[in-house]
Amino acid sequence: MAWTLDTQHVPDLARGAAVLGTGGGGDPHIGALLATQAIETHGPVTVVPADELPDDAVVVMVAMMGAPTVMVEKLPSLDEVVAPLRAMEPLLDAPVTHIACAEIGGVNSTIPVAAAAALGLPLVDGDAMGRAFPELQMVLPTLFGLSASPMAFADEKGNTGVLHTIDNLWAERIARVACVEMGCSVIITLFPQSGAQFRQTMVLGSLSQATAVGAAIAQARTANEDPVARAVEELRGRELFAGKVVDVERATTAGFARGHARIDGEAGTLELSFQNEHLMAQLGDEVLVTTPDLIMVLEHDSGEPITTEALRYGQRVRVIAAPADERWHSPAALEMVGPGYFGYPVTTHRFDGTPDPGDRRGTADTTLAPTDTLEAVR
Repeated sequence: MAWTLDTQHVPDLARGAAVLGTGGGGDPHIGALLATQAIETHGPVTVVPADELPDDAVVVMVAMMGAPTVMVEKLPSLDEVVAPLRAMEPLLDAPVTHIACAEIGGVNSTIPVAAAAALGLPLVDGDAMGRAFPELQMVLPTLFGLSASPMAFADEKGNTGVLHTIDNLWAERIARVACVEMGCSVIITLFPQSGAQFRQTMVLGSLSQATAVGAAIAQARTANEDPVARAVEELRGRELFAGKVVDVERATTAGFARGHARIDGEAGTLELSFQNEHLMAQLGDEVLVTTPDLIMVLEHDSGEPITTEALRYGQRVRVIAAPADERWHSPAALEMVGPGYFGYPVTTHRFDGTPDPGDRRGTADTTLAPTDTLEAVR
């Protein structure tokens, strides 16, 4: 059933989405502030389950594109959040009726809340990933042949633009260049689709799940229980490692926050590789988990999620893993979001440590490039 998202729900949503965001999606605190401001100004948001969407609804995703490290200092305004939708809407066959999340991660779970409040539109309970990924074509609708175009973007200076591209990879490539020139952080609207398409192509119920995960962590702390264990239980995942962050190598390049982190613990040293989001966890020579399954870093005692831009030397953390939506494990999906796409010469490993039978690359092919990997999807 539909439910009302008010300011009291925002902290739990932001916390849970930061967990599901696998280290990316932007600073959840910033997104929570923006969503709270929008709700206080314009009123609460109605969250609608996908099965209540009319088939002819017009649903549009709203998100932040860019490097999360930049957004810590380059805060969006409500005007920036609604500007790209205003630029896109005249190009659609009908007015936008619903807002949706592109990913259920960090700020990109709460920016759509702000957009829905400011526009007076309902928000659909679902997202296009079930986690966060760094590139805009990395969504389940791409696998179903849906186009990101027309796609609009806006920055804090008042610049807006609209793209019509031949495929979603080209939308990513062109928009990424614009994003870098506009300060490495923009608000985007994309993937206009019908209610019928939404039910087929999206991860349903993810806003509710994120809110439940965030609430479970907070409740565990209040009850003097282990919040990390509660998060693992909610996600049906497993704990991989516990230890102290001893090194973080991070740089903002080409609109992404890329790097590695090393965590020392009793079992050895765990290395995390990330591009906005955590993509691979490796203990010595053993690959534990890779994208597309979820790799998350939580503060050791409080269970608060730690984003890749917030990782610091000396933090005591626990690393957990959980399964992604099963559709991400198809051969075509792994071509788009598996470790080979990001240049890691390893076989895809699921959250339970087993090699993924859907990975057709094997371990020998290290030549896959971002411009080549969507051929199986087109």
